Amino acid sequence: MIGVLGALSEAWDEVRVHKSRVVLSLVGVFLAVFAMTSVTAIGQLAAQVQQETAERTGGRPATIGVSAYDPATGMPPDSEAWDAAVADLTDRYGITTSASISYGEGLYRMPGGTQRAQTMRVSPSYGELHRKEPIEGRWLREGDRTSLSPALVVNEAFLEALGVADLSSRPTVVLGGPTPVRATIVGVLREGYGSDLLAYRVDRSGGAWGDAGTVDPMQAMYGGPSTLEVWVNADQADEVMETVRRDLGLALGGAQVDPYRMDAEGVEKSLAVLRLAIRGAGIVVLVLGGLGVLNIGLVTVRQRIREIGVRRSFGATSGRVFAAVMLESVCATALAGVVAVGAAIVLVRNLPVVAWFNDGIPLADAPGFPVAAAIEGMIAATAVGALAGLLPAIIAVRAKVIDAIRF
Repeated sequence: MIGVLGALSEAWDEVRVHKSRVVLSLVGVFLAVFAMTSVTAIGQLAAQVQQETAERTGGRPATIGVSAYDPATGMPPDSEAWDAAVADLTDRYGITTSASISYGEGLYRMPGGTQRAQTMRVSPSYGELHRKEPIEGRWLREGDRTSLSPALVVNEAFLEALGVADLSSRPTVVLGGPTPVRATIVGVLREGYGSDLLAYRVDRSGGAWGDAGTVDPMQAMYGGPSTLEVWVNADQADEVMETVRRDLGLALGGAQVDPYRMDAEGVEKSLAVLRLAIRGAGIVVLVLGGLGVLNIGLVTVRQRIREIGVRRSFGATSGRVFAAVMLESVCATALAGVVAVGAAIVLVRNLPVVAWFNDGIPLADAPGFPVAAAIEGMIAATAVGALAGLLPAIIAVRAKVIDAIRF
């Protein structure tokens, strides 16, 4: 242990004595580690953005959509029968995350007159399945089912049509139709196309206003969701789809049940390839920086060959000489790695990386600086120092004492 500490101390003294040479040799390593760490971190953030963007549309892996209808009439099943069948299915198989979804239009009394808006009636768990992250306010929750005022989550176009800038004034809107009721806007999403109005409500929220604002009378009559979504393990998706088709069909008295995979199955593989490509680019940059350290190390050993010969003549062992030359390179590159990783953290934290790739939509699982990128940067810097110092150390050990002194 004392020998190792002595070798490290000696290597550090050499780094301090030869500051100019060390700085010149480490410029390439610093830039390489800085570029590798920054690119890896930005790449991981971009991959997270892409993953969440895909999951906002198709759901998390694996999300299975289920639709059911009467093959004779084409109508959805009765709402009470549907709810009972779905509850029995999720309880029996331990499905912890599922959501009911129905699509339709709603009537909303805006300052310029009553307007129609696309309205989705969803379970609160739909937000978890599709990573719904409001830019203001909150998403729907279970307590909204019994609220005295219907809770709405709308898009920015809806809020603009209402003539409201933000949620600070606790804005409300009247749901039109035969039984108008005032709803409260609790959240704002950044989604939809152009000026299209979009609103989310809790599925069958309850109360006298449950069907308020419904445009389609048949939707108000049946009230059942057109789609069920369940979140299961990806490797069990096929088995679950077959089970859902069989069990729900029997529970609904022979209804036609069509399960299908909603999430993008190839996203994980695409992201894995992206991460691999980013890591490969970082390694190439790092190798180029390591070559610069190696070249300067070889020149330095040639310049210090007389010093090494004198040390060997006074009893320095081959191992001690090898360790001194090797650890000098390792200490120097490790120091460069620490500085480079610190600079990369400062850069990435101050860049609006998420906004670049995500159009200002906040991430549901917003990552900090990827720790893996910092660790990789430090390991890579140390490894480059070891590899770059290996050849000069071997040359120093193989030098004969008499030849070194004559040199």
